[in-house]
Amino acid sequence: MTLKQGSRGEEVKQIQAYLELAVDGNFGPKTHGRVCEWQHNNGLTVDGVVGPLTWNAMGLATTDNSELTYKTKNGLIIHKHFLPEDEYMTGSKPEYVFLHHTAGWNNPYRTIEHWAGDDRGKVATEFVLGGQSIKGNDNQYDGELLQAMPQGGWGWHLGTGRSLMHKNSVGIEVNNFGWVKDGKTYAGTIAAASQLVTLAKPFRGYKTWHRYSDKQIEVLRDWILWVGERDNIDVRAGLPALIKVNGADAFEFNQDVLDGKHKGLWTHSNVRKTKSDMFPQPELMDMLVSL
Repeated sequence: MTLKQGSRGEEVKQIQAYLELAVDGNFGPKTHGRVCEWQHNNGLTVDGVVGPLTWNAMGLATTDNSELTYKTKNGLIIHKHFLPEDEYMTGSKPEYVFLHHTAGWNNPYRTIEHWAGDDRGKVATEFVLGGQSIKGNDNQYDGELLQAMPQGGWGWHLGTGRSLMHKNSVGIEVNNFGWVKDGKTYAGTIAAASQLVTLAKPFRGYKTWHRYSDKQIEVLRDWILWVGERDNIDVRAGLPALIKVNGADAFEFNQDVLDGKHKGLWTHSNVRKTKSDMFPQPELMDMLVSL
């Protein structure tokens, strides 16, 4: 979507909020002037028009699917595959980042389509990261990053009963098959040895897991840094800092996090005793500490 003087609507409001202008949805002379100033300061052609290059440089996504792919300032490629508008809520002002894994298929498109048909309603995260198959024979979606709703959208993704924590967090689902026992996942899928990692000690009762791929960890790192800047969240606070002190135990349930005492970056397992996403794979811990 391209915006210029005379444009109106939600997209204009998004730009005005980003540029710290009065938000009225009317692309008038003041908005035009501020866009020109921002373009000049960021090395772009100064024309006052918000086209794909300006959208991407701002690190924003449009709220429709007319431009299905965009690139962030740090080089992430994000594909929009938005849920229907009645499958998410709006008005999120994130203070947290929460990491999840799906404990299911490796196809991120299938994850979003599953949410669209979920009878529970509005269960989703803003982003989904594709992975490798549990049999090791399909890496088509490995590292593919999808956006399931526009910026500011949110869904029920924590199951904590604390609505503000849901609303004021941005989440990502990493496609992964979870724990493995006797060579099979919880769903009975046979796991290839090349796809497994064995932890030094059990996590949530299991030592063997479907490993997060190298590509997933690479893309996840770039996404964490980008979304932290986008939403002004200190992503080095929380779990990354706690790993330096407690190692793998940092992934365990943390009552203080659930009570809202510590903002920053956490996992689903930090706020739910019954959840195992994400698990403390050594390569994941190394990445988080390196942020």
